[in-house]
Amino acid sequence: MTTVLIVDDQPMQRFGFRMLLESQDDMTIVGEAGNGAEAVRLTSELRPDVALMDIRMPGLDGIEATRRIVAAGDRTRVLILTTFDLDEYAYAGLRAGASGFLVKDAQPEELLSGIRAVATGDAVVAPSLTRRLLDAYVDQLPDAPGSPGNPVHDPRIASLTDREREILTVIGQGWTNAEISARLHLAESTVKTHVGRILAKTGARDRVQAVILAYDTKLVKPS
Repeated sequence: MTTVLIVDDQPMQRFGFRMLLESQDDMTIVGEAGNGAEAVRLTSELRPDVALMDIRMPGLDGIEATRRIVAAGDRTRVLILTTFDLDEYAYAGLRAGASGFLVKDAQPEELLSGIRAVATGDAVVAPSLTRRLLDAYVDQLPDAPGSPGNPVHDPRIASLTDREREILTVIGQGWTNAEISARLHLAESTVKTHVGRILAKTGARDRVQAVILAYDTKLVKPS
């Protein structure tokens, strides 16, 4: 059973989400929050599998709420809901540690599958789409030393083997596991093993965060 916290400042929006999620046998709603501060408090108390997070809310917004939830290190993963599919809010949400984002006008089945994916540790946003976001807002990245293709010395990637660093680089370029398998002549099961080790060694929560790490450390450069 996947437990969900609904976070939105619009009561009717929360009601709609509740009606949809309650129709599912494998989901249960543990609470609702109307602002970011309440979301942080309820996440700490209820420890839901997924926080379905609106961005634009009065007071503490969804971005800062996501940052605080992720920083607490609890089990909860955040699925951002945004009005536009490629905007600065989606970018900021991913940077804050969200496991993905969906637009509010997504089809019900997309929302449900997104919640299920995030709950099992997958990222909802495709790496290629994450790369488009980072390309669009790369000027907002911290001004780290180093140059594209010449990564900075970062303890998060220092323990990676040459092969793992190579795979992290192409993950940052938006390659899927199937593409990595075909282009690097590796079995897809081997690729999955490498990806799992990369996430474990770097502390990245999921593939989306691995893409961001590749940018942060300048393993890849913007298009």
